[in-house]
Amino acid sequence: MFKKILIANRGEIALRIIRTCKEMGIKTVAVYSVTDAESIHVKFADEAVCIGPAPSSESYLKISNIIAAAEITNADAIHPGYGFLSENAKFSKICEEHDIKFIGASCEMISKMGDKATAKLTMKAAGVPCVPGSDGIIENFAECKKTAKKTGYPVMLKATAGGGGKGMRAVWNESELKDAWDSARQESKAAFGNDDMYMEKLIEEPRHIEIQIVGDSKGNACHLSERDCSIQRRHQKLTEEVPSPFMTDKLRQRMGEAAVKASEFIKYEGAGTVEFLVDKNRNFYFMEMNTRIQVEHPITEQVINFDLIREQILVAAGVPISGKNYFPQMHSIECRINAEDPFNNFRPSPGKITNLHLPGGHGVRLDTHVYSGYSIPPNYDSMIAKLITTAQTREEAINKMKRALDEFIIEGIKTTIPFHRQLMNNPQYIEGKYTTKFMEDFEIESN
Repeated sequence: MFKKILIANRGEIALRIIRTCKEMGIKTVAVYSVTDAESIHVKFADEAVCIGPAPSSESYLKISNIIAAAEITNADAIHPGYGFLSENAKFSKICEEHDIKFIGASCEMISKMGDKATAKLTMKAAGVPCVPGSDGIIENFAECKKTAKKTGYPVMLKATAGGGGKGMRAVWNESELKDAWDSARQESKAAFGNDDMYMEKLIEEPRHIEIQIVGDSKGNACHLSERDCSIQRRHQKLTEEVPSPFMTDKLRQRMGEAAVKASEFIKYEGAGTVEFLVDKNRNFYFMEMNTRIQVEHPITEQVINFDLIREQILVAAGVPISGKNYFPQMHSIECRINAEDPFNNFRPSPGKITNLHLPGGHGVRLDTHVYSGYSIPPNYDSMIAKLITTAQTREEAINKMKRALDEFIIEGIKTTIPFHRQLMNNPQYIEGKYTTKFMEDFEIESN
Protein backbone atom coordinates (compact mmCIF):
# COMPACT_ATOMS: atom_id res chain seq x y z
CA MET A 1 0.00 0.00 0.00
CA PHE A 2 1.11 3.57 -0.64
CA LYS A 3 2.80 5.43 2.19
CA LYS A 4 2.10 8.95 0.95
CA ILE A 5 -0.27 10.33 -1.69
CA LEU A 6 -0.06 13.77 -3.24
CA ILE A 7 -3.45 15.19 -4.25
CA ALA A 8 -3.02 17.16 -7.49
CA ASN A 9 -6.21 19.16 -7.06
CA ARG A 10 -7.98 21.70 -4.87
CA GLY A 11 -11.24 22.41 -3.10
CA GLU A 12 -13.84 19.84 -2.10
CA ILE A 13 -12.41 16.93 -4.08
CA ALA A 14 -8.95 17.39 -2.56
CA LEU A 15 -10.51 17.37 0.91
CA ARG A 16 -12.62 14.33 -0.05
CA ILE A 17 -9.49 12.36 -1.02
CA ILE A 18 -7.56 13.48 2.07
CA ARG A 19 -10.32 12.14 4.32
CA THR A 20 -10.24 8.66 2.79
CA CYS A 21 -6.43 8.59 2.86
CA LYS A 22 -6.47 9.40 6.59
CA GLU A 23 -8.95 6.58 7.22
CA MET A 24 -6.60 4.21 5.36
CA GLY A 25 -3.55 5.36 7.35
CA ILE A 26 -1.93 7.00 4.31
CA LYS A 27 -0.04 10.31 4.64
CA THR A 28 -1.19 13.14 2.36
CA VAL A 29 0.39 16.06 0.52
CA ALA A 30 -1.72 19.00 -0.58
CA VAL A 31 -0.65 21.31 -3.38
CA TYR A 32 -2.00 24.82 -3.68
CA SER A 33 -1.72 28.03 -5.64
CA VAL A 34 -0.90 31.30 -3.90
CA THR A 35 -4.58 32.28 -3.87
CA ASP A 36 -5.55 28.94 -2.26
CA ALA A 37 -3.21 29.25 0.72
CA GLU A 38 -6.15 29.50 3.14
CA SER A 39 -8.15 26.62 1.63
CA ILE A 40 -9.18 23.85 4.02
CA HIS A 41 -7.54 21.08 1.98
CA VAL A 42 -4.20 22.78 2.68
CA LYS A 43 -4.85 22.79 6.42
CA PHE A 44 -6.05 19.19 6.70
CA ALA A 45 -3.27 17.51 4.70
CA ASP A 46 -0.14 16.25 6.49
CA GLU A 47 2.05 18.38 4.24
CA ALA A 48 1.41 21.19 1.77
CA VAL A 49 3.43 22.62 -1.10
CA CYS A 50 2.77 25.85 -2.98
CA ILE A 51 3.03 25.13 -6.70
CA GLY A 52 2.59 28.56 -8.25
CA PRO A 53 0.45 31.68 -8.74
CA ALA A 54 -3.32 31.81 -9.12
CA PRO A 55 -3.73 30.98 -12.83
CA SER A 56 -4.25 27.22 -13.15
CA SER A 57 -1.88 27.13 -16.13
CA GLU A 58 0.91 28.15 -13.76
CA SER A 59 -0.10 25.95 -10.82
CA TYR A 60 -2.65 23.10 -10.96
CA LEU A 61 -1.90 22.44 -14.63
CA LYS A 62 1.88 22.86 -14.29
CA ILE A 63 3.09 19.26 -14.47
CA SER A 64 6.73 20.03 -13.65
CA ASN A 65 5.74 21.82 -10.43
CA ILE A 66 3.48 18.99 -9.30
CA ILE A 67 6.11 16.32 -9.99
CA ALA A 68 8.68 18.41 -8.11
CA ALA A 69 6.29 18.66 -5.14
CA ALA A 70 5.86 14.87 -5.17
CA GLU A 71 9.60 14.29 -5.27
CA ILE A 72 10.55 16.69 -2.49
CA THR A 73 7.87 15.19 -0.20
CA ASN A 74 8.69 11.57 -1.22
CA ALA A 75 5.11 10.88 -2.31
CA ASP A 76 4.83 7.47 -3.96
CA ALA A 77 1.46 8.14 -5.63
CA ILE A 78 -0.56 11.02 -7.05
CA HIS A 79 -4.34 11.25 -7.04
CA PRO A 80 -5.53 13.79 -9.65
CA GLY A 81 -9.19 14.05 -8.54
CA TYR A 82 -11.36 15.35 -11.40
CA GLY A 83 -10.72 18.20 -13.82
CA PHE A 84 -7.25 19.75 -14.21
CA LEU A 85 -4.81 16.92 -15.06
CA SER A 86 -7.06 13.95 -14.23
CA GLU A 87 -7.41 12.90 -17.87
CA ASN A 88 -4.06 14.15 -19.14
CA ALA A 89 -2.20 11.30 -20.84
CA LYS A 90 1.12 13.15 -20.67
CA PHE A 91 0.81 13.62 -16.90
CA SER A 92 0.00 9.93 -16.40
CA LYS A 93 3.05 8.98 -18.47
CA ILE A 94 5.39 11.37 -16.64
CA CYS A 95 4.24 9.97 -13.28
CA GLU A 96 5.09 6.49 -14.53
CA GLU A 97 8.52 7.65 -15.72
CA HIS A 98 9.23 9.07 -12.25
CA ASP A 99 8.13 5.87 -10.48
CA ILE A 100 5.12 7.64 -9.00
CA LYS A 101 1.84 5.74 -9.23
CA PHE A 102 -0.86 7.72 -11.01
CA ILE A 103 -4.14 6.83 -9.32
CA GLY A 104 -6.14 6.81 -12.50
CA ALA A 105 -6.00 5.50 -16.03
CA SER A 106 -2.79 4.76 -17.89
CA CYS A 107 -1.42 7.04 -20.60
CA GLU A 108 -2.55 4.56 -23.25
CA MET A 109 -6.05 4.29 -21.80
CA ILE A 110 -6.53 8.05 -21.51
CA SER A 111 -5.35 8.52 -25.09
CA LYS A 112 -7.63 5.76 -26.36
CA MET A 113 -10.77 6.98 -24.59
CA GLY A 114 -10.02 10.71 -24.38
CA ASP A 115 -10.26 11.16 -28.14
CA LYS A 116 -13.99 10.76 -28.64
CA ALA A 117 -13.83 9.67 -32.26
CA THR A 118 -11.31 6.93 -31.39
CA ALA A 119 -13.35 5.95 -28.34
CA LYS A 120 -16.44 5.48 -30.49
CA LEU A 121 -14.58 3.20 -32.91
CA THR A 122 -13.22 1.21 -29.94
CA MET A 123 -16.70 0.78 -28.48
CA LYS A 124 -18.08 -0.35 -31.83
CA ALA A 125 -15.40 -3.02 -31.90
CA ALA A 126 -16.41 -4.02 -28.35
CA GLY A 127 -20.02 -4.48 -29.46
CA VAL A 128 -21.35 -1.56 -27.41
CA PRO A 129 -24.27 0.34 -29.04
CA CYS A 130 -23.08 3.64 -30.53
CA VAL A 131 -24.92 6.61 -32.00
CA PRO A 132 -24.97 6.44 -35.82
CA GLY A 133 -22.63 8.93 -37.47
CA SER A 134 -19.14 9.37 -38.87
CA ASP A 135 -16.48 6.69 -38.65
CA GLY A 136 -13.91 8.76 -36.83
CA ILE A 137 -12.70 12.26 -37.67
CA ILE A 138 -14.30 14.14 -40.59
CA GLU A 139 -11.52 15.35 -42.89
CA ASN A 140 -13.25 18.26 -44.62
CA PHE A 141 -16.60 19.95 -45.23
CA ALA A 142 -17.36 17.89 -48.32
CA GLU A 143 -17.12 14.73 -46.19
CA CYS A 144 -19.15 16.46 -43.48
CA LYS A 145 -21.96 17.18 -45.93
CA LYS A 146 -21.91 13.62 -47.26
CA THR A 147 -21.93 12.12 -43.73
CA ALA A 148 -24.84 14.32 -42.62
CA LYS A 149 -26.90 13.20 -45.61
CA LYS A 150 -26.10 9.55 -44.92
CA THR A 151 -26.80 9.84 -41.17
CA GLY A 152 -29.99 11.84 -41.65
CA TYR A 153 -30.88 15.18 -40.08
CA PRO A 154 -30.89 16.33 -37.35
CA VAL A 155 -27.21 15.72 -36.59
CA MET A 156 -24.77 16.86 -33.93
CA LEU A 157 -21.28 18.10 -34.79
CA LYS A 158 -18.81 17.43 -31.98
CA ALA A 159 -15.20 18.33 -31.30
CA THR A 160 -13.19 15.15 -30.84
CA ALA A 161 -11.18 16.86 -28.07
CA GLY A 162 -14.28 18.52 -26.65
CA GLY A 163 -15.82 18.82 -23.24
CA GLY A 164 -18.25 21.05 -21.39
CA GLY A 165 -20.30 21.63 -24.53
CA LYS A 166 -17.52 23.44 -26.41
CA GLY A 167 -17.25 22.64 -30.11
CA MET A 168 -20.76 21.16 -30.27
CA ARG A 169 -23.45 22.24 -32.73
CA ALA A 170 -26.92 20.82 -33.40
CA VAL A 171 -27.77 20.99 -37.11
CA TRP A 172 -31.38 20.56 -38.22
CA ASN A 173 -30.98 20.87 -41.99
CA GLU A 174 -28.38 21.22 -44.72
CA SER A 175 -28.69 25.02 -44.93
CA GLU A 176 -27.31 25.32 -41.37
CA LEU A 177 -24.42 22.89 -41.83
CA LYS A 178 -21.66 25.17 -43.16
CA ASP A 179 -22.05 27.83 -40.47
CA ALA A 180 -22.18 25.13 -37.77
CA TRP A 181 -19.06 23.42 -39.19
CA ASP A 182 -17.06 26.65 -39.24
CA SER A 183 -18.12 27.93 -35.82
CA ALA A 184 -17.69 24.56 -34.06
CA ARG A 185 -14.16 24.16 -35.44
CA GLN A 186 -13.20 27.71 -34.47
CA GLU A 187 -14.52 27.24 -30.94
CA SER A 188 -12.78 23.88 -30.56
CA LYS A 189 -9.49 25.26 -31.84
CA ALA A 190 -9.64 28.13 -29.37
CA ALA A 191 -10.60 25.91 -26.41
CA PHE A 192 -8.50 22.79 -27.03
CA GLY A 193 -5.96 23.67 -29.73
CA ASN A 194 -7.61 21.01 -31.90
CA ASP A 195 -10.35 21.55 -34.50
CA ASP A 196 -10.97 17.89 -35.43
CA MET A 197 -14.68 17.13 -35.66
CA TYR A 198 -16.91 14.07 -35.81
CA MET A 199 -20.64 13.70 -36.30
CA GLU A 200 -23.47 11.82 -34.62
CA LYS A 201 -27.18 11.47 -35.16
CA LEU A 202 -28.96 13.93 -32.87
CA ILE A 203 -30.98 11.90 -30.39
CA GLU A 204 -34.26 13.67 -29.68
CA GLU A 205 -35.75 13.74 -26.17
CA PRO A 206 -32.56 12.18 -24.76
CA ARG A 207 -31.61 11.36 -21.22
CA HIS A 208 -28.00 11.40 -20.11
CA ILE A 209 -27.47 8.26 -18.03
CA GLU A 210 -24.02 7.06 -17.00
CA ILE A 211 -22.79 3.79 -15.51
CA GLN A 212 -20.11 3.81 -12.83
CA ILE A 213 -17.50 1.08 -13.35
CA VAL A 214 -14.33 -0.11 -11.64
CA GLY A 215 -11.69 -2.26 -13.32
CA ASP A 216 -8.57 -3.88 -11.87
CA SER A 217 -5.09 -4.76 -13.15
CA LYS A 218 -6.25 -8.30 -13.99
CA GLY A 219 -8.68 -7.05 -16.64
CA ASN A 220 -11.81 -7.64 -14.55
CA ALA A 221 -14.53 -5.01 -14.22
CA CYS A 222 -17.81 -4.49 -12.38
CA HIS A 223 -20.49 -1.82 -12.46
CA LEU A 224 -21.96 0.15 -9.59
CA SER A 225 -25.28 1.03 -11.24
CA GLU A 226 -26.36 4.24 -12.96
CA ARG A 227 -26.64 7.97 -12.40
CA ASP A 228 -29.11 10.20 -14.25
CA CYS A 229 -27.39 13.46 -15.21
CA SER A 230 -30.00 14.86 -17.58
CA ILE A 231 -30.61 18.17 -15.78
CA GLN A 232 -27.99 20.29 -17.53
CA ARG A 233 -27.39 23.86 -18.62
CA ARG A 234 -25.12 24.36 -21.62
CA HIS A 235 -23.97 20.76 -21.21
CA GLN A 236 -22.94 21.40 -17.60
CA LYS A 237 -24.63 19.15 -15.05
CA LEU A 238 -26.68 20.88 -12.36
CA THR A 239 -28.12 17.97 -10.40
CA GLU A 240 -27.90 14.17 -10.57
CA GLU A 241 -29.75 11.25 -9.04
CA VAL A 242 -29.63 7.50 -8.61
CA PRO A 243 -31.55 5.44 -9.48
CA SER A 244 -32.79 7.16 -12.61
CA PRO A 245 -36.58 7.63 -12.57
CA PHE A 246 -36.50 6.55 -16.24
CA MET A 247 -34.71 3.27 -15.54
CA THR A 248 -36.23 -0.21 -15.61
CA ASP A 249 -34.65 -3.36 -14.20
CA LYS A 250 -34.20 -4.72 -17.73
CA LEU A 251 -32.58 -1.52 -19.01
CA ARG A 252 -30.29 -1.32 -15.97
CA GLN A 253 -29.11 -4.86 -16.59
CA ARG A 254 -28.46 -4.22 -20.30
CA MET A 255 -26.64 -0.92 -19.72
CA GLY A 256 -24.61 -2.38 -16.87
CA GLU A 257 -23.56 -5.32 -19.02
CA ALA A 258 -22.59 -2.96 -21.86
CA ALA A 259 -20.47 -0.81 -19.54
CA VAL A 260 -18.67 -3.85 -18.12
CA LYS A 261 -18.13 -5.19 -21.65
CA ALA A 262 -16.63 -1.84 -22.67
CA SER A 263 -14.31 -1.78 -19.65
CA GLU A 264 -13.09 -5.33 -20.01
CA PHE A 265 -12.59 -4.96 -23.77
CA ILE A 266 -10.02 -2.20 -23.20
CA LYS A 267 -8.74 -3.79 -19.94
CA TYR A 268 -9.57 -0.61 -18.05
CA GLU A 269 -7.94 -0.13 -14.64
CA GLY A 270 -9.41 2.21 -12.03
CA ALA A 271 -12.71 4.00 -11.50
CA GLY A 272 -14.39 5.27 -14.64
CA THR A 273 -17.75 6.18 -16.06
CA VAL A 274 -19.32 4.99 -19.30
CA GLU A 275 -21.79 7.66 -20.42
CA PHE A 276 -24.82 6.91 -22.57
CA LEU A 277 -27.60 8.80 -24.30
CA VAL A 278 -30.95 7.06 -23.86
CA ASP A 279 -33.80 7.91 -26.23
CA LYS A 280 -37.51 8.05 -25.43
CA ASN A 281 -37.89 4.37 -26.40
CA ARG A 282 -35.10 3.37 -23.97
CA ASN A 283 -32.58 2.60 -26.69
CA PHE A 284 -29.15 3.53 -25.37
CA TYR A 285 -26.02 4.66 -27.18
CA PHE A 286 -22.42 5.09 -26.04
CA MET A 287 -21.47 8.75 -25.75
CA GLU A 288 -18.08 8.86 -24.04
CA MET A 289 -16.00 7.39 -21.24
CA ASN A 290 -14.57 9.47 -18.41
CA THR A 291 -11.33 7.93 -17.18
CA ARG A 292 -11.48 9.50 -13.70
CA ILE A 293 -13.64 9.93 -10.64
CA GLN A 294 -16.77 11.99 -11.38
CA VAL A 295 -18.02 15.08 -9.54
CA GLU A 296 -21.27 13.20 -8.84
CA HIS A 297 -19.68 10.04 -7.40
CA PRO A 298 -21.10 10.61 -3.87
CA ILE A 299 -24.65 9.64 -4.83
CA THR A 300 -23.40 6.23 -5.97
CA GLU A 301 -21.53 5.84 -2.68
CA GLN A 302 -24.66 6.70 -0.72
CA VAL A 303 -27.00 4.15 -2.33
CA ILE A 304 -24.61 1.17 -2.18
CA ASN A 305 -22.58 2.09 0.95
CA PHE A 306 -19.27 2.12 -0.93
CA ASP A 307 -16.18 4.38 -0.84
CA LEU A 308 -15.13 4.92 -4.46
CA ILE A 309 -11.96 6.85 -3.56
CA ARG A 310 -10.84 3.97 -1.35
CA GLU A 311 -11.53 1.54 -4.19
CA GLN A 312 -9.48 3.71 -6.57
CA ILE A 313 -6.52 3.60 -4.19
CA LEU A 314 -6.82 -0.16 -3.63
CA VAL A 315 -7.00 -0.91 -7.36
CA ALA A 316 -3.99 1.35 -8.03
CA ALA A 317 -2.09 -0.61 -5.37
CA GLY A 318 -2.83 -3.86 -7.24
CA VAL A 319 -5.71 -5.17 -5.13
CA PRO A 320 -8.23 -7.08 -7.32
CA ILE A 321 -11.90 -6.07 -7.32
CA SER A 322 -14.56 -8.41 -5.99
CA GLY A 323 -16.19 -8.68 -9.42
CA LYS A 324 -19.61 -8.07 -7.88
CA ASN A 325 -22.06 -5.73 -9.62
CA TYR A 326 -23.91 -3.30 -7.35
CA PHE A 327 -27.49 -2.09 -7.51
CA PRO A 328 -29.09 0.88 -5.72
CA GLN A 329 -30.67 0.09 -2.37
CA MET A 330 -31.88 3.65 -1.69
CA HIS A 331 -32.47 6.91 -3.60
CA SER A 332 -29.94 9.74 -3.64
CA ILE A 333 -29.95 13.22 -5.20
CA GLU A 334 -27.06 15.66 -5.59
CA CYS A 335 -27.40 19.42 -6.11
CA ARG A 336 -24.27 21.22 -7.24
CA ILE A 337 -24.02 24.51 -5.36
CA ASN A 338 -22.16 27.05 -7.47
CA ALA A 339 -21.03 30.60 -6.71
CA GLU A 340 -23.27 31.92 -9.48
CA ASP A 341 -26.27 34.22 -9.74
CA PRO A 342 -29.17 32.15 -11.15
CA PHE A 343 -31.27 35.31 -11.58
CA ASN A 344 -28.60 36.89 -13.78
CA ASN A 345 -27.92 34.15 -16.35
CA PHE A 346 -25.82 32.19 -13.82
CA ARG A 347 -23.11 34.86 -13.78
CA PRO A 348 -20.09 33.84 -11.62
CA SER A 349 -20.13 35.38 -8.15
CA PRO A 350 -16.70 35.09 -6.51
CA GLY A 351 -16.06 36.92 -3.26
CA LYS A 352 -15.94 36.58 0.52
CA ILE A 353 -18.46 34.45 2.40
CA THR A 354 -19.60 36.64 5.28
CA ASN A 355 -22.01 34.20 6.93
CA LEU A 356 -22.49 30.47 6.57
CA HIS A 357 -24.90 27.92 8.02
CA LEU A 358 -24.55 24.34 6.82
CA PRO A 359 -27.44 21.86 6.63
CA GLY A 360 -27.38 18.56 8.50
CA GLY A 361 -29.55 15.77 9.80
CA HIS A 362 -30.24 12.18 8.85
CA GLY A 363 -29.57 11.39 5.20
CA VAL A 364 -27.84 14.70 4.43
CA ARG A 365 -24.25 14.77 3.15
CA LEU A 366 -22.36 17.94 2.26
CA ASP A 367 -19.04 17.86 0.40
CA THR A 368 -17.52 21.34 0.55
CA HIS A 369 -14.35 23.24 1.32
CA VAL A 370 -15.86 26.63 2.14
CA TYR A 371 -16.22 28.28 5.55
CA SER A 372 -17.34 31.62 6.96
CA GLY A 373 -14.71 34.21 6.04
CA TYR A 374 -13.44 32.17 3.07
CA SER A 375 -12.88 34.11 -0.14
CA ILE A 376 -13.87 32.29 -3.31
CA PRO A 377 -11.27 33.07 -6.00
CA PRO A 378 -12.38 33.97 -9.53
CA ASN A 379 -9.72 31.76 -11.12
CA TYR A 380 -11.36 28.34 -10.92
CA ASP A 381 -14.60 26.43 -11.38
CA SER A 382 -17.51 28.06 -9.54
CA MET A 383 -18.71 24.92 -7.73
CA ILE A 384 -18.32 25.38 -3.98
CA ALA A 385 -20.38 22.52 -2.55
CA LYS A 386 -22.27 19.33 -3.33
CA LEU A 387 -25.43 18.79 -1.30
CA ILE A 388 -26.54 15.16 -1.26
CA THR A 389 -29.69 13.71 0.29
CA THR A 390 -30.45 10.00 0.58
CA ALA A 391 -33.68 8.26 1.55
CA GLN A 392 -35.70 5.09 0.97
CA THR A 393 -37.71 6.63 -1.89
CA ARG A 394 -37.32 9.40 -4.47
CA GLU A 395 -40.15 11.39 -2.90
CA GLU A 396 -38.46 11.27 0.50
CA ALA A 397 -35.09 12.26 -1.02
CA ILE A 398 -36.69 15.28 -2.73
CA ASN A 399 -38.43 16.37 0.48
CA LYS A 400 -35.17 15.96 2.39
CA MET A 401 -33.39 18.08 -0.25
CA LYS A 402 -36.01 20.82 0.07
CA ARG A 403 -35.45 20.92 3.82
CA ALA A 404 -31.65 20.88 3.49
CA LEU A 405 -31.68 23.68 0.90
CA ASP A 406 -33.78 25.81 3.23
CA GLU A 407 -31.19 25.28 5.97
CA PHE A 408 -28.25 26.10 3.69
CA ILE A 409 -27.43 29.79 4.18
CA ILE A 410 -24.53 31.47 2.38
CA GLU A 411 -24.20 35.25 2.58
CA GLY A 412 -21.76 37.60 0.88
CA ILE A 413 -22.02 35.95 -2.55
CA LYS A 414 -24.75 34.73 -4.90
CA THR A 415 -25.30 30.97 -5.18
CA THR A 416 -27.47 28.52 -7.09
CA ILE A 417 -29.37 27.50 -3.94
CA PRO A 418 -32.50 29.46 -5.01
CA PHE A 419 -32.49 27.67 -8.38
CA HIS A 420 -32.35 24.26 -6.73
CA ARG A 421 -35.22 25.21 -4.41
CA GLN A 422 -37.37 25.98 -7.45
CA LEU A 423 -36.23 22.80 -9.23
CA MET A 424 -37.24 20.62 -6.29
CA ASN A 425 -40.75 22.11 -6.46
CA ASN A 426 -41.11 21.79 -10.22
CA PRO A 427 -43.97 19.35 -11.09
CA GLN A 428 -42.15 17.97 -14.13
CA TYR A 429 -39.02 17.25 -12.07
CA ILE A 430 -41.06 15.76 -9.23
CA GLU A 431 -42.69 13.37 -11.71
CA GLY A 432 -39.23 12.42 -13.06
CA LYS A 433 -40.29 13.49 -16.56
CA TYR A 434 -37.24 15.39 -17.76
CA THR A 435 -34.63 15.16 -20.53
CA THR A 436 -31.40 17.01 -21.33
CA LYS A 437 -33.63 19.73 -22.84
CA PHE A 438 -35.34 20.43 -19.50
CA MET A 439 -33.50 23.70 -18.81
CA GLU A 440 -34.46 25.16 -22.19
CA ASP A 441 -38.03 25.58 -20.93
CA PHE A 442 -37.30 26.12 -17.23
CA GLU A 443 -37.98 29.70 -16.16
CA ILE A 444 -36.39 30.84 -12.93
CA GLU A 445 -38.82 32.99 -10.96
CA SER A 446 -37.33 36.09 -9.37
CA ASN A 447 -37.26 36.35 -5.60
